[in-house]
Amino acid sequence: MRRRRLAPLAAVSALAALAPAFAASTATAAPAAAPSAGTPSAVSSPAAKSVLDRYAKQKPTWKRCDAETSAAYQCATVKVPLDYRKPGGKRIDLAISRIRTAEPGKRRGILLSNPGGPGGEGLWMPLMMKEELPKSVLKSYDLVGFDPRGVGRSSPVSCNLTPEQEDWLRPYKAETYAKDVAWARTVAEKCRKKMGDRLPHITTRNTARDMDLVRAILGEKKISYFGYSYGTYLGAVYAQLFPSRADRFVLDSAVDPQRAWRGMIQWWAEGAEPAFDRWTEWAAARSKTYGLGDTPKKVEGTFWDLVARADKDPIDLDGQLVTGDDIRSGMRAAVFGPQSATEAFVELKKAADGKPVATEKLKAFKGSAVRGTAGAAVETPADNGTASFWAVVCGDNSAVWSGDPETYRRDAIEDKGRYPLFGDFASSIKPCAFWGKSAEPATVVKNKVGSLVVQNEWDSQTPLPSGQALHAQMKGSKMVTVLGGEGHGVYPSGNPCTDGAVNRYLSTGKLPAKDVTCRATAASNAQARQNEKPDALPGAPVPDRAPNRF
Repeated sequence: MRRRRLAPLAAVSALAALAPAFAASTATAAPAAAPSAGTPSAVSSPAAKSVLDRYAKQKPTWKRCDAETSAAYQCATVKVPLDYRKPGGKRIDLAISRIRTAEPGKRRGILLSNPGGPGGEGLWMPLMMKEELPKSVLKSYDLVGFDPRGVGRSSPVSCNLTPEQEDWLRPYKAETYAKDVAWARTVAEKCRKKMGDRLPHITTRNTARDMDLVRAILGEKKISYFGYSYGTYLGAVYAQLFPSRADRFVLDSAVDPQRAWRGMIQWWAEGAEPAFDRWTEWAAARSKTYGLGDTPKKVEGTFWDLVARADKDPIDLDGQLVTGDDIRSGMRAAVFGPQSATEAFVELKKAADGKPVATEKLKAFKGSAVRGTAGAAVETPADNGTASFWAVVCGDNSAVWSGDPETYRRDAIEDKGRYPLFGDFASSIKPCAFWGKSAEPATVVKNKVGSLVVQNEWDSQTPLPSGQALHAQMKGSKMVTVLGGEGHGVYPSGNPCTDGAVNRYLSTGKLPAKDVTCRATAASNAQARQNEKPDALPGAPVPDRAPNRF
């Protein structure tokens, strides 16, 4: 493909295709709540096309993002419609960033990226991609990042939530359930009061439309894309709405679109049970080292004995009291790495016995009682990560969220029996019960767009069956499965098999002839776990990939 400059003429050349694409995307899922504004004729009218043309003709004013980062890392702000059904109405900001290729003569186009969430800031992603991608890939792309609508510097949303109200993964207890229902209702009401007019429009479908508008503004016919976790769902939705615009798509640690979003939260409980069994086997085989029991059954008994003990007498970790529920919650994610889970649990037992502990090994349990989003930009409201999370999780598909609190009570009781470690946390009531109806139906992902799905076998946030489901729904995809792979986020891991498959695809555009199976190494697993930590991503205010996000 010939090189294309980011010039006004190139932007104008993309205009003819932009408005019809928006019209088609709306036609496939016209909002039932407002048929007069959401019908194909309303969106594809000459007036609507003219408005979208004006959006696409924007000329971003690029400036250095930060005095402490490279001058090559540039930021700009563009305007996008709040409601694509009414593009002439209210506008919001979309913060975008880029690092241009050092070899413009070999440039193919742009590589957009998303780190996950929902609610994760992505403006910093070009810094990470610049550091991690090989030169063979970097020469082909301008790296483009953005804060999704409602997030970070893109007209951030807020519900004025307190830290306690942001604590949302709550175990079911009969005696506290009425308070949990009141909490869920309060969060929904505060969000409506604070940002009611914007709430229906902070959705994955609209973020995908924003991506396509960015494509047009930058004068590109297509985009390539790298998405992690929630970013895989965003990429899949984009590919569904704009299949002819999708070039090379890498979807790392994948969300099952059919389970967005209540079912994906419930995956955390379902996926943890086989990981817990694997952990008990691992620890039992090393009973002489760790002393948790010489059979899986004995290790399991040791675990639940400590849970019961902490429920009666919480464990003091540097002034933070850890209950049995906190142990269950912390262990849910920890067991996907058997060695680190075992070492952490041993230290927790020491703490319960009043013995000195290695606190650096206790992160899973110290963090489990205090949840929230880290790394938000200074300009953003303190609860922006949580507010934008609920906007998407509730607004993408209201049909999966019952409005009856008793439904959640029954599910929580049943799932605690089926998935003892985390079932009641995942299935108990959430603010979405009181959110209201989505502006559009959920996106059905079923296309033949070429893409590469990359998945660890032992992923705590998007378990292997989730990645397999996305692969099945994107019928043009190929899948790289890392057997024995631990951690959420595969690339880069230093594993020649997985990294090589991704790099070859981004460099050449050629998918593997068939699905690929790689085997994890100790080093690649260590790197994958490191990828989850904010200090692994260079030079930016990176949001932590917390165990309560995708």
